[in-house]
Amino acid sequence: MNPVHILAKKGDVAERVLIAGDPGRVKLLSALLDQPRLVNENRGYLVYTGEYRGVEVSIATHGIGGPSLAIVLEELSMLGGKTFIRYGTAGALVPELDKGDYVIVTGASYNQGGLFHQYFREDACISPTPDFEVTLALYSSFKAKGLKFFTGNVFSSDAFYAEDQEFAKKWSERGNIAVEMECATLFALSKMRKLRSGAVVVISDSLVKGGWITKEELEKRVMDGATAILDALINF
Repeated sequence: MNPVHILAKKGDVAERVLIAGDPGRVKLLSALLDQPRLVNENRGYLVYTGEYRGVEVSIATHGIGGPSLAIVLEELSMLGGKTFIRYGTAGALVPELDKGDYVIVTGASYNQGGLFHQYFREDACISPTPDFEVTLALYSSFKAKGLKFFTGNVFSSDAFYAEDQEFAKKWSERGNIAVEMECATLFALSKMRKLRSGAVVVISDSLVKGGWITKEELEKRVMDGATAILDALINF
């Protein structure tokens, strides 16, 4: 089967792929690669491929939400991608998290139905968790660089503007420390397709304490953590 959204060829996409929702962030991160080349811009799904410390790496846009990520993950794997690390943003569900903090994601909750029902053909509960070795590599890399981070479960939401303090109370009481929109799909589909995956998110806002990080501070935090993620990714 050939991709219909990412119009790249086999050989254009590396086995190791860093994915992010925002094409602007992908463009920013591509500067960390040696001789990055743009291999897709169709549909706004920017994909760059280059080398990091002598290892071929792609940095790709997955868009917003599980359905968008599912399309990109399926198509990048068709083109040769095997290990995927999502680098995104999330909202804090607990007061311990401050804007700009990193979270290495250890699991993702989700609402049943929709994409999950279509892929798995039933309403049975599944367990979306990242690859253990990828997560361990991320943990070790962040530790080695002395970056402050948290580990924990997130809730993967499909409705950005339906999130409020009641939502935060409900999902934090179920063991989630942050909310984002793609990790559950990434982890579940990776297991189904026999791919490796992991995720790191930067806290951009707080549903508990309120407020948003500035664009400039977010970009700084993203770039500060990027080399730790790439250092982990090239091990696979």
